[in-house]
Amino acid sequence: MIRKLFSYFIPINVYQKKSAVSKSLEVTWNNGELVLDSKSTNYSYGSLQRILRKGLKYIGFERIRNFESILVLGVAGGSVIKTLVDEIKFKGKITGVEIDAAVIDIANSYFELDKVPNLEIVIDDAFEYVLKTKLQYDLIIIDIFEDTTMPNFLFQDFFINRINSLLNLNGFILFNTMVINKTQEERNLIYKSKFNGEYSLRMYPKVEIHNELFTIKKLTK
Repeated sequence: MIRKLFSYFIPINVYQKKSAVSKSLEVTWNNGELVLDSKSTNYSYGSLQRILRKGLKYIGFERIRNFESILVLGVAGGSVIKTLVDEIKFKGKITGVEIDAAVIDIANSYFELDKVPNLEIVIDDAFEYVLKTKLQYDLIIIDIFEDTTMPNFLFQDFFINRINSLLNLNGFILFNTMVINKTQEERNLIYKSKFNGEYSLRMYPKVEIHNELFTIKKLTK
């Protein structure tokens, strides 16, 4: 493919769409890889896939392969789902929650997300879904951004406690955050302090420069 070859020299845009939620969405060939970007940051594939893949590797591919249910809050193009299915070979149930229907249309058209057999996509606000669901999960992946901004509710006690209540014993949370200033660095330290001896928490700073990952294991009921 000519566009793929040329993308090693210069990014080649193949599709653009305005979204009420994400504002601007672009599908681009970049360094031989098809990626999904917002105005200011990578949304799926590219660097984001590398970041979340590292988080999954920290948890352990073999461990994840034996899980039964995974919740993904913030699907975008579905790169972390493709890692779970194509690389880790996860066969259990995946529920993906995404507020922006436009981005799911792109994920289906350009990244074949609708061909993943063990995936259910729910178009909903992550906060609302977490509030309503009665299901339990072995792994909850939180990757919610509005361009480069993270919603405040992700760091509030009510949401944190609700997420924790949905997690099975010995289950994991993988939380992707962006740290580009001192305020966000302090925000993450406060978040870390909210987990007591019932959880095992690890922070991984400077993953792909500005991202900081949390892996959190639930040790007791």
